[in-house]
Amino acid sequence: MGVTTVTDVRQTAASNEGVVAKLFRSEQGGHEQVVLCQDRASGLKAVIALHSTALGPALGGTRFFPYASDEEAVEDALNLARGMSYKNALAGLDLGGGKAVIIGDPDTLKSEELLLAYGRCVASLGGRYVTACDVGTYVADMDVIARENRWTTGRSPENGGAGDSSVLTAFGVFQGMRAAAKAQWGESTLKGRRVGVAGVGKVGHHLVEHLLDDGAEVVITDVRAEAVERITARHPHVTAVTDAEVLVRTPLDVYAPCALGHALDDPTVGALTATVVCGAANNQLAHPGVEKDLADRGILYAPDYVVNAGGVIQVADELHGFDFERAKAKATKIYDTTLAIFERAKADGVPPAVAADRLAEQRMADRTPSSEWLRPSA
Repeated sequence: MGVTTVTDVRQTAASNEGVVAKLFRSEQGGHEQVVLCQDRASGLKAVIALHSTALGPALGGTRFFPYASDEEAVEDALNLARGMSYKNALAGLDLGGGKAVIIGDPDTLKSEELLLAYGRCVASLGGRYVTACDVGTYVADMDVIARENRWTTGRSPENGGAGDSSVLTAFGVFQGMRAAAKAQWGESTLKGRRVGVAGVGKVGHHLVEHLLDDGAEVVITDVRAEAVERITARHPHVTAVTDAEVLVRTPLDVYAPCALGHALDDPTVGALTATVVCGAANNQLAHPGVEKDLADRGILYAPDYVVNAGGVIQVADELHGFDFERAKAKATKIYDTTLAIFERAKADGVPPAVAADRLAEQRMADRTPSSEWLRPSA
């Protein structure tokens, strides 16, 4: 099955000053460990980044993506791992944050041999990193990885896992959207509101169902025609537009970015008609300062890593023997956490994204156990 090589960046990355600067000197640095994994026989090239284990083992998915360069892959792993630390902290989990990326096109490179080699890489960390699904990896892949690595979540129910984590991801986003509606309009419902969903794949199509059940009017878009057609065939009254640029200019109450990151850049913020932004995509803010631009325009932004935490709550429950109703009950609390962030933002005079970061950093610094998280003050 080939020999898997695991190399610590701390020993080999001296030649790449950009990576070293990112790790040790930038504001986004502070990662505990970054590991490069390689298996020449299968073609595996992967990066595993552990941002923080202050609250417990680092939990985060494995992304399989054809990056333009190895440095871009490292950069993505670092950013995603940091986001997982904050997400897990605010989800009330006793888990740290990590992320892995496999470099290459999953449609052509993915194989059983490669996934097994990757599983050995994760296993070499001895439980410091717990993996799960992400873009380009699926439940069936986790079942293969788990044959070499017991620290694998997101497995199939047949193998003791939680199955498709997009179910509770969408449910959590809906809870966050309800909280945003309460903060913005005084009622925790989307009934009668017009919601634009950009990306109706794994998570987005579940979110659409929640919105329709709640009485919202829904407008959708996706780069894949088949994803749009799946929804419009089932719900002919759902409106579809050609792309996200058209969607953000469409009269909306809520904009829900549910595809890849950096959805909220300067042109998008300037064009938005919605007064609430709440979606499932990770890393929605294209650069620092976007959160202030949204606030200045009177747009309430529900921080992405807060509202999309339902998926990680779902897979984390596998570590205790998966129970869907227990996981769903935890995901329901995303409503309360999101409201608490809006209240903290208002009290501190800062955008919600800043308030969320402060709360997450406070929990990591205090190493507050989940039983104490967001306990009401006396």
